[in-house]
Amino acid sequence: MSTPAILRQPVAVWAIAFACAVSFMGIGLVDPILPAISTELHASPSQTMLLFTSYLLITSAAMFFAGFISSRLGVKRTLLIGLALIIVFAALAGASGSVDQIIGFRAGWGLGNALFISTALAAIVGAASGGSGQAVILYEAALGIGMAVGPLLGGALGAVSWRGPFFGTAALMGVAFIAIVAVLRRPAERPAPVAFTAGFRALRTPALLVLAVTALFYNYGFFTMLAYSPYPIAEAATADGGEFGAHELGLVFFGWGLALAVSSVFVAPILTRRFGLRPVLFTMLSALSLGLVAMALWAHSVPVLIASVIVQGLFQGVLNTALTETVMEATDLPRSVASSTYSGVRFLGGAVAPAVSGGLAAWLGAGGPYWFGAGALVVAILALALGGRWLASAGRPSIPAVVEAEAISVGDEV
Repeated sequence: MSTPAILRQPVAVWAIAFACAVSFMGIGLVDPILPAISTELHASPSQTMLLFTSYLLITSAAMFFAGFISSRLGVKRTLLIGLALIIVFAALAGASGSVDQIIGFRAGWGLGNALFISTALAAIVGAASGGSGQAVILYEAALGIGMAVGPLLGGALGAVSWRGPFFGTAALMGVAFIAIVAVLRRPAERPAPVAFTAGFRALRTPALLVLAVTALFYNYGFFTMLAYSPYPIAEAATADGGEFGAHELGLVFFGWGLALAVSSVFVAPILTRRFGLRPVLFTMLSALSLGLVAMALWAHSVPVLIASVIVQGLFQGVLNTALTETVMEATDLPRSVASSTYSGVRFLGGAVAPAVSGGLAAWLGAGGPYWFGAGALVVAILALALGGRWLASAGRPSIPAVVEAEAISVGDEV
């Protein structure tokens, strides 16, 4: 039997796909080591959760200008600058002596990640053989692997030292940087220029504004679960007389990432084709809200918390893909501008949730952050319902796979 065509790709494609996987590992990489950082650097949970906030806040801001930057520098230069920033700041985070230093270096990491992921798909499509469809499949596979393996790698290296995941990421990205320099040819044509303020002007479009607000509150609930959950899980395990370290937390969030990746790539297209985009959006948001309510009610139960984290990955994967398709169908904006603006607003919700969850837990108890996360998802449902008249054109999915993946390439998977 001959090798499937999709596997017969230039070396450049595999180099970029590898870098994509490592880039998306960075999202969940720190999850298993948050309690260890708190203990060893004498930091509160509120402080360590700011590792997510600084990363996502800078990523959010950079997304509004990523199209402008890449249209001026070109795809290859933007990719390499993004990779270089990730390498430098990941290594600096690993060498840090205080949690405040790590927070600052994670911000630089977020800038590099925004530049890299905003141009990765264009680079893969330009270098791939066999058409854009096969390139997109490889790209989505890389994203799924990164989201799933990030917590697992963080847990394995974090069991040795909390510094391990940071140095490991820097090393892997160094390999990717060298590979891309060596094998990726510079495209003959530079992307069409994008205006500096294009990302902000896009918010004047009512449909995009509705979806961005929906995603803003959805992402608050998403990162309440992702950034805060390691603490109540570890505390509940300790209260039961057990121990839940970085390795065990890594396995839990590996299950979450695997569920998210599988449902995003395989389950979401089936559901949206059968039921339509908006019904899927409402159903998934409702399911996620109920999941956070369950975590709030049983915040001291290790089995409930672990099961809820993994099951929510299934719902989140479907919702990510459905939101992406809705953004692409609901506006006539250039897809790169619509996607980056949407993702920029969305990441703000992810930045806020870790910043306030520690204070909410101290005020309301272990279940407090989950109640607020569930409330944010209710607000997302209301925003989607009230803005329905501007989303009439978003019916059943009809966009090509390449469009969906291009939207994901500017951060929609998180």
